[in-house]
Amino acid sequence: MILKRKILLPLSILFLAAQLFPQTNPIAVKGALIYPISGEPINNGVLIVQDKKIVSVGKADEIEIPNSAEVIDASGKVILPGLIDTHSHIGEGSGGDASSPTNPEVRILDAIDPMSDSFKKALAGGITTVNVMPGSGHLMSGQTVYLKLRKAKIINEMLFCGDIQNGICGGMKMANGTNSIRNNPPFPGTRAKSVAIIRQLFIKAQEYKKKIEEAAGDESKMPKRDLEMEALVQVLNGERIVHHHTHRADDIMTVLRLADEFGFKVVLHHVTEGWKVADEIAKAGVPCSIIMIDSPGGKYEAINLAYKTGSVLEKAGIDVAYHTDDGITDSRFFIRSAAFGVRAGMSREKALEAITLAGARMLGLDDRIGSLEKGKDADFIILSGDPFSDYTKVEQTWIEGEKVFDRSNPEDKKFATGGYEVFRGDLQHADICGGLE
Repeated sequence: MILKRKILLPLSILFLAAQLFPQTNPIAVKGALIYPISGEPINNGVLIVQDKKIVSVGKADEIEIPNSAEVIDASGKVILPGLIDTHSHIGEGSGGDASSPTNPEVRILDAIDPMSDSFKKALAGGITTVNVMPGSGHLMSGQTVYLKLRKAKIINEMLFCGDIQNGICGGMKMANGTNSIRNNPPFPGTRAKSVAIIRQLFIKAQEYKKKIEEAAGDESKMPKRDLEMEALVQVLNGERIVHHHTHRADDIMTVLRLADEFGFKVVLHHVTEGWKVADEIAKAGVPCSIIMIDSPGGKYEAINLAYKTGSVLEKAGIDVAYHTDDGITDSRFFIRSAAFGVRAGMSREKALEAITLAGARMLGLDDRIGSLEKGKDADFIILSGDPFSDYTKVEQTWIEGEKVFDRSNPEDKKFATGGYEVFRGDLQHADICGGLE
């Protein structure tokens, strides 16, 4: 016979466990119209979050609110998942320098100020996750970084990756078209030379990868460590996603050829003339992160920017997201980009998905963010009304169950309504990227 005995832990151990694994009371937001994105809209919905995660979401008559919950009455409001900006330049970082047209070893995370006020501007726009890019003045300007806009003093506290030194903390930024053409070697002077440089670089990476494979773990046979090649092998292995700036239809097709030749995962960014080659993009199965602005300009190759791009790509069956390219589009006006898409024929469902779940898929983070589902990160925003109304405001932004922006707080409101003078060290985006990207 086995006797079961209670194990009594010392109070000191119990206290330490409570400190290491704090249990917070749940928060229940009720009465709002909830757009889970992964399902149908929920009238008079209830969202319950606890310990940074979503516990449940559903109709009021189907969800039991725990007695211990802090209840927030959001009647008459709208709740969306936290918005995901797949292409931004906030954080006061920079990219590759003029020493080379390709800088795959450069990490934008090494140049970002996590306490930059530009992050507060993004929170005021309902953005909770960003893909921060190096600039686009290079064929390959370096490694992007995926950031959760938590309150942070050091960059580690904003990362999705667990290992800042050896982990894959973002994608790889590439570009073609006029941005990298300079007529001053080593930069290319033509589109054809641009592609030749990139192909040669990837061939070198293939050779480096082969040496690693042939070494089979034997350190004595491993090639000399090369930061450029390490990053590109991650691209070749499909571990690091290529985020590719491209505008013209012919440039878009060039990217698709490169992705097919070297087998890397790619997201097309900007895609100004994507509406011209939508069937070809769809056939390649490549997603598109597009930009939409209400005052086109900046460069000749973006002259065919069209509000209908989102609609055309949607109808072709392409996964579509929007982005700000902040400061081209102010982060505070991100939702408006999707509204432009609806005006030009995009469905409301896909337009909302384009600023949430579609972006999460393009960053490979859709298991954690992008929709309001049980077990996902408790990132959500509370809007004053319909997401696509000019009169609607972002009232609150929550990240992992913590309120990080509240428009009713005067200190927060100034970042929603103030001009550029509000922000410390604003990006000087034109100097980084040379105009509209």
